[in-house]
Amino acid sequence: MNTPDSVVALALAEDAPWGDVTSESLLPPDALADAQLVAREPGVLAGAACARAAFTRTADLTGGSLELLELAGDGTRFGAGDVLGRVRGTARGVLRAERVALNLLQHLSGIATHTATFVDLVAGTNARVVDTRKTTPGMRALERAAVRAGGGHNHRWSLSDAVLVKDNHLAVLLAQGIDVTTALKGVRAQVPHTTTIEVEVDRLDQLEAVLAADVDVVLLDNFSLADLAEGVRLVRQRSRALVEASGGVRVDTVRAIAETGVDLISVGALTQNSRTLDLGLDTTVSA
Repeated sequence: MNTPDSVVALALAEDAPWGDVTSESLLPPDALADAQLVAREPGVLAGAACARAAFTRTADLTGGSLELLELAGDGTRFGAGDVLGRVRGTARGVLRAERVALNLLQHLSGIATHTATFVDLVAGTNARVVDTRKTTPGMRALERAAVRAGGGHNHRWSLSDAVLVKDNHLAVLLAQGIDVTTALKGVRAQVPHTTTIEVEVDRLDQLEAVLAADVDVVLLDNFSLADLAEGVRLVRQRSRALVEASGGVRVDTVRAIAETGVDLISVGALTQNSRTLDLGLDTTVSA
């Protein structure tokens, strides 16, 4: 699993593989800079550990002095113009770390902010907003931490830690003439008792066979609001399984989806379609 340190190390090596030729040829090595992290728009902060790692690692690489004097924590809500952090040290070091720190902060804060919008919209219902595996390769741990910073929750981490039977799995079973209920009971017999079993359906008439297998979660994919409500009713009537909704989840639809009574709403857009947030590092140079 990639950590803030490992991601930042790769990003710094990519951004300055042989040093910062501009700053090193232009600026005196003892020139000092004081910089403030300033929000250009409202949002929710995520990626603080990445910013801290960017400045710490740059100080180690350059042998210069860099001190992060203050930095808001993940989950902090802020307005335009708010100062979120401050760094002081050699100008060469501040400028070398700047773009990597900002790229990660802007990307992850965009995810946290987008997540918070969905979470706020379902407030007062029983529904949790959860992410999906639609993450940037190599960035899953950081992007999912950003979802949590925005008040959301994480779905299964990977293909290895939970059973999630989707439409393509069911299509293979059907093509092989294998009974769905029997197959799902076979899964239950094979996996540890701690492993969650979830099954995706895209029609109400698929529910009976799935519920007969005593699964833990039923995923209702691309259902109309009326069918979602009916699906929730049928699941509650027949089992103790949680009900998840997915597909067509947008800021203008998520509240109505939550009000059907589902327990979980998975939103791929949290990590897949969030825009970067506008944050800046305003630098002044002192003697």
